[in-house]
Amino acid sequence: MTVIVIDTGFTSDDFTGSYGTPEDTGATALDLASDTDPGTLADRLDGVSMIRVQFPSSADGRGFSIARRLRLMGYGGRLRAAGHVLADQYAMARRSGFDEVEIDDTLAARQPEDQWLARAKWEQGDYQARLRG
Repeated sequence: MTVIVIDTGFTSDDFTGSYGTPEDTGATALDLASDTDPGTLADRLDGVSMIRVQFPSSADGRGFSIARRLRLMGYGGRLRAAGHVLADQYAMARRSGFDEVEIDDTLAARQPEDQWLARAKWEQGDYQARLRG
């Protein structure tokens, strides 16, 4: 099972579709590896409602760059980080453009909801917000 993390805490996965790969031209939801070049999707984003970016390791931050590039390219659909994302990385995930994080039950047990909620006010607390305030 998986747990979805959003700004209000843990929730169940409400996505009922299936994921395709970037090569599946008719897919409306994509599952991207951490080494995917978002530029290759430039002409495919219009019909895609969900993109899930895989994080094979909590030390692999390429997914944050992918999210940011997708948002800068104009992608406005649902964007999910999946895999080895830690509670400490939640604010960065949200700032880079992710809407939610998908973790497995083992990680959810090791890092319970309160640890994720402690980072849920991701729009505050960064140095840029402190400088503006």
